Amino acid sequence: MAASIESLLLEISDIEEPIEELQHLKTAILSIPISALRDTVTGQRFDVIFSLLNTHEREQIELCVEILGRILLALGPVYLAQNFRDALQSGLTHHAEDVQILALKQIGRVVAHPEAVTDILNNDDILREVIHCVGGDNIAVAKQAVSSLSELSHSKAGLDKLFRSGLLDVMKDVMGTSDIVRYRVYELVVDIASVSAISLGYCASSGLISQLLAELLGEDVLIRATAIEVVTGLAQSQHGRQHLAHQGVMEKISNMIRGADTDPLSSLYLPGLVKFFGNLAIMDNPQQVCETYPAFLNKVFQMILDPDPVMIGVALDTLGLVGSTVEGKQVLQKTGEKFKAALVRMSQLAKLGAMEMRVRSLEALAHLFTLQVEHQTEDLLALIESWFLLLGVQPMDMIIAISKQPFPELHCSALRIFTAIATQPWGQRLMIGTPSFMEFIVDRSTGKTKEGKDGKFELVGALVATSTATSILGSQHYLRLRTYLREGAYYVAAVAVVSTEGAE
Repeated sequence: MAASIESLLLEISDIEEPIEELQHLKTAILSIPISALRDTVTGQRFDVIFSLLNTHEREQIELCVEILGRILLALGPVYLAQNFRDALQSGLTHHAEDVQILALKQIGRVVAHPEAVTDILNNDDILREVIHCVGGDNIAVAKQAVSSLSELSHSKAGLDKLFRSGLLDVMKDVMGTSDIVRYRVYELVVDIASVSAISLGYCASSGLISQLLAELLGEDVLIRATAIEVVTGLAQSQHGRQHLAHQGVMEKISNMIRGADTDPLSSLYLPGLVKFFGNLAIMDNPQQVCETYPAFLNKVFQMILDPDPVMIGVALDTLGLVGSTVEGKQVLQKTGEKFKAALVRMSQLAKLGAMEMRVRSLEALAHLFTLQVEHQTEDLLALIESWFLLLGVQPMDMIIAISKQPFPELHCSALRIFTAIATQPWGQRLMIGTPSFMEFIVDRSTGKTKEGKDGKFELVGALVATSTATSILGSQHYLRLRTYLREGAYYVAAVAVVSTEGAE
C-alpha cells in the first residue's frame, strides 16, 4: 500500500487536473487503519498535496484537506513540528476556512505535546497568525484558534509566551477589531485564568481581567450584558471567585441588582446578573451567598411574577439551581411566603404557560423535589412533601394529566418529577394512593419516544431501588416493577400470530 500511495503522489504531481487522482489517494489512505498509517506515510513527500491547496477550486481543496487531515493525524506531534511547520504556518493565512481549521487543529496537537511545543514557542510568526485567526470573520476558525491558544497556556513556557512577550500586544491589537472579537479574547483569558491560581496571576497582570471588569461595571448596558456572561465563567473556579471578591465585584453586582428597579434598561442585563449569583450559590455556599446578598433572591421572587417570559425563565432556572442542594432548599424555605408564592406560580405555569415555560417549570420543580437517600431526614422529607402539596388540590393528578398530553418534552419533564419523589416514602404513598398510577407506570404504550422510554425506565428503577418499595407499594406491584426493569426500557411484547393455513 505504501508503494501505491507513493505512485499516486508521483502521478498527481505530473497532471494539471488531479481531482480523480486525489479521489484515488483519499480512498487508499482511508483504507488503512490510523494505527498502521503512520509507518506507511512517514518519510513520504506530501509537498504536492500542500501545493494543490493553492487554488480556488473548491472540490480540490476539500479533497486535499481530507487527505492531509488523515495523514497528519497519523503522525506524531514532534514529527509534525519538525517537518510541517512551514506548511502549517502557510495554512493559517489560507483563503479557505477548512484549510485554516486543519492547520489550527494540528498546531493545537503540537502545543499540547511537552516536547513538540518548543518548536512553536520559538516561532513568533506562527503564534502571531494564530492570534490573528481569533479576530477572523469565520466563527469556526476563531474557536479553533482560541482552543489552540488555550492549550498552549497549560505550560509555564506557554503562559510566559502569551502574556510576557510581544504577543500580548498582538492580542490587544486584535481585540480592537470589533466588540465580538474583543469578547472572544476575554473568553480565552477567562478560560486560561480558570485553570489555576498561577494562570489567573498571568491573566490579571496583563490588565485584561481588569479591563473586562471595568466593562461589566460601566454605563453601556449592552456591553454589561455581555460582560457578565464572561465574568460568570471566571467565577467557576474557587481562585476566580476569590479574585472577584477581592476586587469587590460581588458587592457591586448586588448593588446593580438593587438599582435595577429604577433603570428602564435593566431587562437587558438583569438576567445575566441573576444567573451569576445563581451559579455562585450552587458552587460556593447557598446560605452565605443568599444572606450576604439578599437583593439576589428577592429579585428572583420578583422575576417569577413578572410578565416578561425572559425574566420568568431565568427565575425558574435559578430557583431550580439553588434548590437542587439541601442547603439551598433550606435557604428557600426560610423565605417563607415568598417561596410559597413562587411554588404556586410554578404550578400555574406548568399547567397553563407557554410550552417553554411549562417545561422549565417542571424541570425546576423536579430539582426542588429531589432529595438523595443520604439526606432523607424526617424534617427534610416533611419539607419536600409540604412543597409538593402546594402545587394544587390534587398535585398527582395534575402531573399525570400533563404527562399524558401529546408533547414529548412535557411527558419527560413530568416523569422527572415522579422520579424525584419516587425515592421518598411520602411520594410512594401518594403513588399507591392515586388510582391507576401503578398501571400508568408499567404501561409501555405511553411515552413512545426514546426519551420517554428512558424516563419511564429511570422512574421504575428509582422505585425498585428503595428499601420501602415492597412495604408501601405491595409485593404484587413491586414484582411487576422488577419485571419491567428486567425486560429493559425498549421491551416489546411478542404478538402471537395464529395461522389459518389448511383450516378448510
